[in-house]
Amino acid sequence: MKKTALIFAFIFSIALVNAQNTKPVFEKENNKVKATYYHTNGEVSQVGYFLDGKLDGEWTMFNIEGRKVAKGNYAEGKKVGKWFFWNDTALNEVDFEGSKIANVTKWKSEGTLVKN
Repeated sequence: MKKTALIFAFIFSIALVNAQNTKPVFEKENNKVKATYYHTNGEVSQVGYFLDGKLDGEWTMFNIEGRKVAKGNYAEGKKVGKWFFWNDTALNEVDFEGSKIANVTKWKSEGTLVKN
């Protein structure tokens, strides 16, 4: 019985540590708040900034294995400028104007694939 209780306590403590690693972390940096979000496995999911409660500045997103999958900027809560989206086969470059897609370019190592 004691052995079972010890095993249960050990598993519970591991689950508690993992749960703590998945809570977002907010840090004040000058006039902005830096936010770091986590996947359930403890890997970083997103890192970016808030200004006056709105997404602002550079945001970077990662998949569950920790590889970068997206990067771009927000201004007053809207996607602006060039955003980059990575996948296993290509890089997509997306231009935003007023949080709407203005242009998409798909890249492979050989060069441009598609430009809209």
